[in-house]
Amino acid sequence: MADGVRMFSSSKFNSCFPIIIVALVFFLSSCSERSEYGKRSDYEKFGSATTVTSGSGTIKGTVISQSASSALSGVSVSYALSGTTVATTTTDSSGDFTQSSLATGTYTLSYSNSGYVDETQSATLSTDGQTLKVTTLKMLSNSCASTGTISGKITDAVSSANVSGVSISARRGLNFTSGTVIGTYTTANSTGAYSMSSMNRGWYTAQTSKSGYVDSTFHVYSCGNVSSQDSSISTTMSSGAMRVILSWPTGSTAVDLDSHITGPDNARGRFHVFYDSKQKFYYAKNDYICSGCSASQMSDNVTLDRDEQEAPGTETVSITTVRSGTYRYSVFDFDNGETANNSSSTKLANSGASVTIYYNALSNNPTVYNVPNSAGTLWTVFTFTTSDNLTEVGTMSYQTNAS
Repeated sequence: MADGVRMFSSSKFNSCFPIIIVALVFFLSSCSERSEYGKRSDYEKFGSATTVTSGSGTIKGTVISQSASSALSGVSVSYALSGTTVATTTTDSSGDFTQSSLATGTYTLSYSNSGYVDETQSATLSTDGQTLKVTTLKMLSNSCASTGTISGKITDAVSSANVSGVSISARRGLNFTSGTVIGTYTTANSTGAYSMSSMNRGWYTAQTSKSGYVDSTFHVYSCGNVSSQDSSISTTMSSGAMRVILSWPTGSTAVDLDSHITGPDNARGRFHVFYDSKQKFYYAKNDYICSGCSASQMSDNVTLDRDEQEAPGTETVSITTVRSGTYRYSVFDFDNGETANNSSSTKLANSGASVTIYYNALSNNPTVYNVPNSAGTLWTVFTFTTSDNLTEVGTMSYQTNAS
């Protein structure tokens, strides 16, 4: 020591040096995790608190109880894109949910609610700014049997004839056309029947395939043994033809739903085809006999091919050749409109009804519209022109007179 001051020993410095280095590294590492607001946020490290996609699309839907057909509030709905959850929301008192500012892509929606079976649904936003209403989910109670048999039959959408040799593949969840196949079946001769046993409780997407018919999907569920889960399939069509298929499932709150289509008629202005139409079809001159019609006029007709009055139900409208002008298609709840005169009915909204449109390029990838979740007896579904193609209207109103 000199002047009472202890000199720092080089040997002690050498022995302490590794400790000093470790402490310094720890300090710098800790600082790197901090900002002027404290510990550095996920936003600063990764760009956002969660991996949120940025876009202008919206996906919305509705959740109701399968057993009571009533709205389910407080259902958690999460949105996952490429396996990463990007948003989570909950249903409101009407069972509705919505999520905006979504980028384009295919999302998996996951639903959960205490006392109900968890479900999933696939939904694809194909364009910026698109608003997509997904299939209304009817959540199944946890009291459902753990496994069951799903059965029904497949019919021709136009002739109502049973179709044999239809290959059916079932995947868990709604609107899934890829992924693990849970059950398969090929419809039997003459009956068009199918049956898939030992299916775990929940909803499934059944996909059909048969030569001469357009591949299609329909939804089925297992809650113990559930029969009469029927569907119809459409034959392939020529260019310029259109087919519109209305369907409502077994157990639906609706009984008798009716298709209504109006469109351009080259003789009398506009036609209106529905169940009361003469002989259930119109030629271009709006006349059953069509005296004096040319060959082109005779081929330019609109037919109501199927008119069913109970669930599960199918109604099919075919247009041999779409002409210039505006077509408008609607669905009328006959029982609660004209018969019961019920201005506050939600039977149509909760019916599970959907409308599938096949037209030209849409034939292999048809457009599907799902009934809105609001009271009404008349669902105005879409308009169509050859220049603008399909435009969804998607409104509900009250009507009492079918004609």
